[in-house]
Amino acid sequence: MAFELSEDQLKTAENELKKYLPMSQQVYGFLVIRNRVRSDPVRRVLVDKWPQFRVIMCKPQVEQKSDLFKDTLLFATDAAVLEEILSKSSVFDWSKYFCVGTSVSHTEIFKAVASAKGVPCKRVAKCYLMTLEDVSRLPPVDSSGISVSSLDESHIGLVSQTWKFGKDDVAVGLIRNMIANFPSCCVLDAEGKPVSWILTYASGAIGMLYTLPEHRGKGYAKILVSSLAKRNHALGYPVYSFIEEENAVSYRLFTNLGFTEDPSYREAWFRVNEFQIFQ
Repeated sequence: MAFELSEDQLKTAENELKKYLPMSQQVYGFLVIRNRVRSDPVRRVLVDKWPQFRVIMCKPQVEQKSDLFKDTLLFATDAAVLEEILSKSSVFDWSKYFCVGTSVSHTEIFKAVASAKGVPCKRVAKCYLMTLEDVSRLPPVDSSGISVSSLDESHIGLVSQTWKFGKDDVAVGLIRNMIANFPSCCVLDAEGKPVSWILTYASGAIGMLYTLPEHRGKGYAKILVSSLAKRNHALGYPVYSFIEEENAVSYRLFTNLGFTEDPSYREAWFRVNEFQIFQ
C-alpha cells in the first residue's frame, strides 16, 4: 500500500509536487534539498502508488529516542486514500509516538482514525505558510557593528532549551541534525556567544527564531531572517516559514520583510501518543 521512492523517482516527485504549491510546500521543500544535498538520509519517501501518487510521505527512520521528534511530512490530494493509509497500512504504528506535519484540512481524518484506534491525537500547532517570492526585494537591513555567524554543535543545548517544543532535551537530535546539515544564522555577543538565532528545517522552512530576552528590541531578528533568506535562496532552496497563528510579532516581522501568506492554506502538526516521548 506504500512504496519507497528511488533516487530517480525522487526527482520526478519533486517536479510533480511543484504543480501543487503552496499546499505541497513542505514535502516539496524537503525533496528540493534531498535531491541536491542528501543531508537527511534517515527519512524515507513513500507514496501510495507510482507515478500518479495521491499521498506522499517523508518519514523518519527511528533508530533512537531522539529520532522520534523528527516529524513525518505528508501531502495528500485524496482524503479517502489518506484515511485508508492511516487506518490500514503499516506506515504508521499507532501504538507508538509519532508526529505529522500536513494540511490543517486533514484534522478530522486524524481525529477519526485516532479515535477508532483508541489513542490520543493532539494538534500542537496551526500555522500560516509565509513565502518570500522575490528575495531581491528584501528591504535593506543595517547589520554594521553586529557579528553574524552560523550555529555550531556547541550551541545545540542553548537552542533546545529555549525552543518551546524542546523540553526535556527530546529535540536535541533534531536540532543537532539541523545545525550540522542545514544553514543557520546567529548574532554573537562580545564573548562570541549566540544571543539570537534562526535555523533551517530539513523541509527548507526557516524557523526556531529566538532572541534572548535581554537582547530584544535591537533588530537582530530582522537581520537574521534577511541573512538566512538570502543564503537559502543562493543555495536554490525555497524561502518560506511557518508562523503560528497566535504569534503576531513574528507574523508582522516576516510580513514587513516581504513574506506573504496564502489565506486559503494552513499547516498543522499532529502528535499521537505524545505522553510516550515526554515520560
